[in-house]
Amino acid sequence: MRIITVSRQFGSGGRELGKRLADRLGWDYYDREIIQELARKQGMDPEYVRRTLSSHGWHQVQLTFRNSFRVPPAGIGGRTEMLVAQREMIREIAEAGNDCVIVGRDADVILQDQHPFRIFVCADLSSRIARCLRYEEKNPPESRMTEKEIRRNILRIDRNRRRTREILTGMSAADGSGFDLTVNAGPWEIRKLTEAVAEFSGHWFEK
Repeated sequence: MRIITVSRQFGSGGRELGKRLADRLGWDYYDREIIQELARKQGMDPEYVRRTLSSHGWHQVQLTFRNSFRVPPAGIGGRTEMLVAQREMIREIAEAGNDCVIVGRDADVILQDQHPFRIFVCADLSSRIARCLRYEEKNPPESRMTEKEIRRNILRIDRNRRRTREILTGMSAADGSGFDLTVNAGPWEIRKLTEAVAEFSGHWFEK
């Protein structure tokens, strides 16, 4: 079984890279599908589950609790339980034995015993803002975010994801040793970048 995990900066194109990579390799793909299945099992609205898991309120859990989520402080038990349920679902995906690409969800940490090929996708801030602006063009004009709002949103999500990484691994988010390949997607067309990453991943799994 081969697993590729894709961690990414918000707006870097990591989600698109993961989907194209799965299609290129003919592997199973998991991203928002995990949210949908978790919501189904919990009997909850998928959007509520998504917001809850992305709120990062569980950062109040002390570092000594990392990887266990035991005895969470009062008021965040429900959110923590949802994170544990997501973790178990990711493990079930791995146990199914199919080659797959998993985007986000800290799958690289959760599945570290499975030795996945761990990719981190980043990009400069201006490229990320530009990508988000292109995405916003698909929305009705009255609901589109401004460039200033997008910038603020990116910086907020960056802070949350850095904190998540520190809690789960005990390492700084700037420590790249937790990944097997770091890709700066800023100057690339994602379609062409996918081809390069697919070839590299083949060599990685052969080693």
